[in-house]
Amino acid sequence: MYKVKLTEFVKKMNLKSLLPDIDTDGIMIEQSGVNRLALQLAGFFEHFDSERIQVIGNVEAAYIKQIPEESITPLCEKIFSFNIPCLVFCRGLEPIPQMLDMAEKNGVPIFTTEMTTSDFIANSVRWLSEELAPRISIHGVLVDVYGEGVLIMGESGIGKSEAALELIHRGHRLVSDDVVEIRKISDDTLLGTSPDITRHFIELRGIGIVDVKTLFGVESVMYNQTIDMVIRLEDWNREANYDRLGLDEEYIEFLGNKVVCYSIPIRPGRNLAVIVESAAINYRAKKMGYNAAQELYNRVTGSLSNNTETEKDK
Repeated sequence: MYKVKLTEFVKKMNLKSLLPDIDTDGIMIEQSGVNRLALQLAGFFEHFDSERIQVIGNVEAAYIKQIPEESITPLCEKIFSFNIPCLVFCRGLEPIPQMLDMAEKNGVPIFTTEMTTSDFIANSVRWLSEELAPRISIHGVLVDVYGEGVLIMGESGIGKSEAALELIHRGHRLVSDDVVEIRKISDDTLLGTSPDITRHFIELRGIGIVDVKTLFGVESVMYNQTIDMVIRLEDWNREANYDRLGLDEEYIEFLGNKVVCYSIPIRPGRNLAVIVESAAINYRAKKMGYNAAQELYNRVTGSLSNNTETEKDK
């Protein structure tokens, strides 16, 4: 189970603390969801997701003002007894004094933001989903090619970094070299990024470490990118049966998610950068509904069908 410090969340969302004396470094967030205090304000606490960040918007704030004076203090005491990570007021709203006092008594920080409730929830869930996502680290190179996240894999020394450098020289962008951290954002989305210590660096055998951001500019690097396809580089084997049409796709699995994978044999004279570019463009065309291999197959079968009918007419 991954955790993130509340301090990092506050900084990312640009929240204003109403209880600055409370230390947020020791408060950890473990849930990516966000909960709007609704039924809890009416006294219903069954199935209360107290481990989530709690949010109050216009509707909740208006309801709080209608709660009788003698009921508001016990209600606040009940809410903050669950040891919630924090409470956030959206649209610049601020809590009533009783709520502020009870939060301070229980050591629960309260924040306010100018964002609308829906925007705050959307931004929070998106960021927390990335930070708390299951993850693995693999050996490979991740490059953005024409907007597609291409993960280049293969044995050490086969030429992954050299291919990535040529792609960067051709205008594409580096995400990570050598080690790629893969996070499962959803059942159909994998996000790749680089460890902080090696970010923007490429290792070239015989040359050493190259700082891509410094040499090629900020437009040549990315912080993260979805992993849309995998290119597996392997030594050329004359006896191997390589796919020459592309009708049947191969897949590789990361964290339970399947990603289309192309095995590319390596031999002297092959331009890897152009091959990777072509694979990315072809994959993009397939996503848009055009499959060149299927088109060729249809033409061949159509031609054979026409020839058969011609022979019958004779």
